[in-house]
Amino acid sequence: MAHSISAKKRIRQNETRRMRNQVRTSALKTEVKKYLKLIQQREVDAAGEELKRVYKTLDQVAAKGTIHANTAARRKARLAKRFQALKAAQTA
Repeated sequence: MAHSISAKKRIRQNETRRMRNQVRTSALKTEVKKYLKLIQQREVDAAGEELKRVYKTLDQVAAKGTIHANTAARRKARLAKRFQALKAAQTA
């Protein structure tokens, strides 16, 4: 257990940040799951709209520092790749 005042404050700050990051990560996962469900159901229009929301959430979470910017970019690219594959399958 920490004894100094600064160490106790650091513990409080870490706990607050951990909870905040947990909320952001959970919200991000929920958005991605909604998007993947639409992809699985082959709903192109709805998936396109949800993809925009996922992009926004990824950018916000990365801007706050919860995930790294490159991680957000990589996830966006992978999600877009799935969307493009769905669109190609619909037209074919």
